[in-house]
Amino acid sequence: MIKHFNEVSEHTKNILDGASIATVLGTLANILPAMAAIWTIVWTTIRIYETKTVQSWLKKKNAEQE
Repeated sequence: MIKHFNEVSEHTKNILDGASIATVLGTLANILPAMAAIWTIVWTTIRIYETKTVQSWLKKKNAEQE
């Protein structure tokens, strides 16, 4: 799944980030259902996972285990 996620353009990712923030605000204002908040958490987790910082941590951890 992550391999396919890397093929998404940065512009699209930024638009989805904005939609994610709007979803959080809508959920907090009780406009949107809780399911929207769950999808926002999933999207944010994927975005954090793909950052250079987290990827470098994972590479160091994998190198230490080998």
